[in-house]
Amino acid sequence: MDTFLIETAWLDDNRHDPKVRVIDCSWYIPEAGKSALTEFRDAHIPGAGFFDLDAASDSGSPYVNMLPSGEQFEIVARTLGIDHDTLVVVYDSSYVSARVWWMFRLFGHDNVRILNGGWKRWKQEGRATESGDAKVRETGDFSARRPQAGVATWQDVLSATQGDSIAVVDARTKERFTGEMPSGYPGVAGGHMPGAANLSWGKMIPQSGDFTFVAPEKAAELFVEAGVDLTKPIITTCGSGVTAAILAFQLARLGKSDVTLYDGSWHEWGQRQDLPKESV
Repeated sequence: MDTFLIETAWLDDNRHDPKVRVIDCSWYIPEAGKSALTEFRDAHIPGAGFFDLDAASDSGSPYVNMLPSGEQFEIVARTLGIDHDTLVVVYDSSYVSARVWWMFRLFGHDNVRILNGGWKRWKQEGRATESGDAKVRETGDFSARRPQAGVATWQDVLSATQGDSIAVVDARTKERFTGEMPSGYPGVAGGHMPGAANLSWGKMIPQSGDFTFVAPEKAAELFVEAGVDLTKPIITTCGSGVTAAILAFQLARLGKSDVTLYDGSWHEWGQRQDLPKESV
């Protein structure tokens, strides 16, 4: 079995296994004006649970989608019926799955995979769906560890931008990176960190065809084309720490372990008056 991805055919054959937990983690930025929970109730993979990214984020932070405490994440996972030995398969309708994959791994659960192609591929292939609320599962025994590494702070990013030993890669679209488009969050301007490279998440999951991740070899080519030196440690960033995980996921598939994700991302950096910003 692939240690990163699950294919739709495999999931269709194994989704009834009590040791497999499928979760829909769809989420949208405020600008989208859409409700992921409403869409889940309209249709989802049969037996799937709904992973509420907002409920699994730090509500006390002024920045969106910040990591919760281990205790908070543990409650979310247990409520979804996830045990210490559950194979967690995450999917969504756009670009969130890698963030949830990253969170599970960060809190010590390595038995997690992303559904390759997600909800769009599942529907495209005409596979079964159901509507309504998620079926309640017995509370799981998932236990979260304290994150050991993998998270970058604004101080780490600032230090990286002032030197040449660590690469910073931004997963937002070119227009948001340059500042031609707004950030997508009220009150947060567009732009980017000085010296950051731009590699849009959409190049890693082309929004055409079957919506699957590009192969690791292609991912490596894309990083190099964006000006990223893959021999250096890398910090990934984006608008709010979600699509940055797509780059981290692909780097993990390439075997890189010296990768951290800037959790605050542009939602934090763009609001701080003491941090340097560039736009084109």
